[in-house]
Amino acid sequence: MSQELSQETKELHNFSLALSSLQQKVVDQLTLSKQLQGLMPRDCSEVMFQDGIHTFFIGSDRFEAYCNMNLDGGGWTVIQRRKDGSVDFYRGWNDYRKGFGDLAGEHWLGLQNIHALTASGAYQLRIDVTAFDGRNYYALYDDFSVGHEKDGYPLLVSGYSGNAGDGLAYHYGMKFTTKDRDQDKWEGGNCAYKVKGAWWYDSCYKSNLNGVYKATGSCATEAF
Repeated sequence: MSQELSQETKELHNFSLALSSLQQKVVDQLTLSKQLQGLMPRDCSEVMFQDGIHTFFIGSDRFEAYCNMNLDGGGWTVIQRRKDGSVDFYRGWNDYRKGFGDLAGEHWLGLQNIHALTASGAYQLRIDVTAFDGRNYYALYDDFSVGHEKDGYPLLVSGYSGNAGDGLAYHYGMKFTTKDRDQDKWEGGNCAYKVKGAWWYDSCYKSNLNGVYKATGSCATEAF
C-alpha cells in the first residue's frame, strides 16, 4: 500500500510539473503575442505615438501609413488626404492599386493596402472635408471595407452619421474605376475619364473625393 501511494504521489507530482510547464507556455505565448503586436502593429489603433508615419503588418503584407492620433479619440489610419492640389489624382489602375503621393501630405494609400487592412477586422470610415467658405463637415460610417481585387475592389459602407450627407450610399457595392479600367455602370462611357478622377463610380457619382481638386468654386454631383 505504501509503495502504491508513493508511486501515485510521484505521478501526481510529475503531472503537476507538466501542468505548470504548460501554463507557463500559454502565458509565454500570450506575452509573446502582445509583444509582437507592439512590434508589428496592424493599424494606427495599435500605435501609441503622436501623429506620423508608421509601418504596419497584416499577414504577409507590409506597408506604411500616416496615423492621426488627435481626431475623434485618435487611432485613425489615413487612407487618403488632399489639401492643396499638389499631387495629381488623375491616374491609372496600377497607381491606385499600389498607392501614390506623400504620406505626410497628399496621398492615396492604395487599394491593395486598404483591402488588406479592412479584410483583417472591423473598421469605421471617417471623412472630413472643408468647404470653400471654410466650414468643416464630416461623415462617419460604422462599417467600412473594400473587397478583393478579383472582384474589382468593391466598396462596402453602412451606418452613416455626421453632417456632410451620406454621399457614399449611392456608391455602395460599386467596383473601382480608373481612366484605364472602366468598371462603372454608365453606359455612355467611363466616368473616371469624363470627370478626371477615380472612384467607386455608379453612373457616375454623388461623391468624388479623388476628382479634380478645386480651391474655389462649387461642388456638384453627376449622375447620368
